Amino acid sequence: MNESQPIIVGNLADNPFVADIAQHMNQSMHYSDLVSLKSFLNNEFCPRFIVDEESWQDVGNKLEGRTVLIVSTTQSMHPRDELAMRNFLIARAAKDNGAHRVILLEPDLFYSAQDRGPRKEHGFVDFQRSEKDYKKFDGQPFSSRLYADLLKESGVDEVITVHNHSNSVKRLFMERFSGHFHNMQPSDVYANYIQESDIVNREKLILCAPDKGAFPFVKEVHSHFQDSSVPMIVLEKERLGERKIRMDVNPESDLTFKDVKGKQVVVIDDMVRTGSTIIEACSRLKEAGAERVVFMVTHFYSSQEGRIKLNHKAIDEIVTTSTIPQILNRDMQGRLRHKMVVLRIARWISNYIHQQMEPESESLTRPYYTEDMSSKNPRWKDPLGPLFNGKAGE
Repeated sequence: MNESQPIIVGNLADNPFVADIAQHMNQSMHYSDLVSLKSFLNNEFCPRFIVDEESWQDVGNKLEGRTVLIVSTTQSMHPRDELAMRNFLIARAAKDNGAHRVILLEPDLFYSAQDRGPRKEHGFVDFQRSEKDYKKFDGQPFSSRLYADLLKESGVDEVITVHNHSNSVKRLFMERFSGHFHNMQPSDVYANYIQESDIVNREKLILCAPDKGAFPFVKEVHSHFQDSSVPMIVLEKERLGERKIRMDVNPESDLTFKDVKGKQVVVIDDMVRTGSTIIEACSRLKEAGAERVVFMVTHFYSSQEGRIKLNHKAIDEIVTTSTIPQILNRDMQGRLRHKMVVLRIARWISNYIHQQMEPESESLTRPYYTEDMSSKNPRWKDPLGPLFNGKAGE
């Protein structure tokens, strides 16, 4: 094993995302052959790194000077609480056996939704917290801080994630890990896909932020466009209840609903769970005369409620990334498979890590993502031609 290479492992034995990262990082050994993820009969998890296990020399120091990269993603059969505990123990196993540096790659950072607590010192927010906001967290732990603390205590030196929208979490992790916190923004990936694919007619394109919080990222996507004249519209929501909202144009937006008539709108956000906000936004855009509405989202939580809601006529197509890799499973997509595209971004992430670890080295070759699309999608084209997709003779 090349000692200059990081040791890439996962917290589960079967995770295609880990395999993709390991492949792009040129790890010759399979990630599941580098660490044994065993549990005792009492169900206690006890990982063991398998490095030169026949040797009786350097016991307890087999990872001396090495960098260990732990790849952690959501898996439907394993609660995040369990996966988090596995992260702690794998990191501790690495440090207890001499590892110099432990990096956690968690594209969808756990506990980020629990980014503040019931007291004033619980979280860093860019708005004035109301009594109602404090009450919402009454009796709960400040979980994102606890997660950061436990990761650090277990031996993690550095954390890499993708498109985390919480200013509180970002500031918290930057402080806890002394600046060694990387929040990768897939703005270049989105801009490239919008410009290079046939998902929209770029002559009719409008970018849309579904709320003011999403606008900075939408502007970042816009900055990667070859044509800087692409217009943007910003919406805002008013909550009328737990799951009911009303959507309107933000007063600071350059465009209004009148401007979207006959246009093709790409709505961009960081995550979706139930889909209530996005359905309202896309419905208003369609009612205003938008010709086509595409929803691009980084983290897609595939719930039954979400799949049902997002299978709405107001959304023509959905583009997400592989940060939650179970969405690659067609059954997890459900009826959405006919309008869903997954951009597999393991190579994009690997290139970033590669550049961070070896700044003087060349970047990996493009493209940095691959498109995963069901044949049920109307845009799907069989690479073998019409003979194999039922269109022969048409």
